[in-house]
Amino acid sequence: MTTARRDTYTPETLLSVAVQVFIERGYDGTSMEHLSKAAGISKSSIYHHVTGKEELLRRAVSRALDELFGILDEEHARVGSAAERLEYVVRRMVEVLMAELPYVTLLLRVRGNTGTERWALERRREFDHRVADLLKAAAAEGDVRADVEVRLATRLVFGMINSIVEWYRPDGPDGPDGRGGAGEREVVDAVARLVFGGLRKGS
Repeated sequence: MTTARRDTYTPETLLSVAVQVFIERGYDGTSMEHLSKAAGISKSSIYHHVTGKEELLRRAVSRALDELFGILDEEHARVGSAAERLEYVVRRMVEVLMAELPYVTLLLRVRGNTGTERWALERRREFDHRVADLLKAAAAEGDVRADVEVRLATRLVFGMINSIVEWYRPDGPDGPDGRGGAGEREVVDAVARLVFGGLRKGS
């Protein structure tokens, strides 16, 4: 388990440690005592910056959600054909997932047991719908196949992308610093080829 050094403690360090503990123990199974020990600081020091563990959870999932929604505001996600915009969004989703791996992993594991988790799930659904709308528009424009139902195709695409959190590790054999594994660009390109090789009309 990651442990922050007391002399280098910052609110960002606390958030990073909290995310790791939430992933390892589960949010419900994490106490303030667990966070205090992992961060190497007293519980009172934690309470100096946050009201409790749910605020840490909200900050963590907000970071992931802000990055994902930010993709939709980028120029290439707004300009061009629906198919071009969809491919750009899919590529950027993979990039964000790998860049913010712990935060996206935590987001994908929330189950709706608290107000923050329910809020995060609703935001995730909103993002999914925005991407599904792009896929629907691409089908309407005739650029992607129309014989696969949009909701099913969207779920399959998200399933492929989200599964990356289960095996990709930046410092492991599949990370850019590992041996014989796939770097970030290779993963992005592979996902795009598999997704759009199957979605493009005539595939």
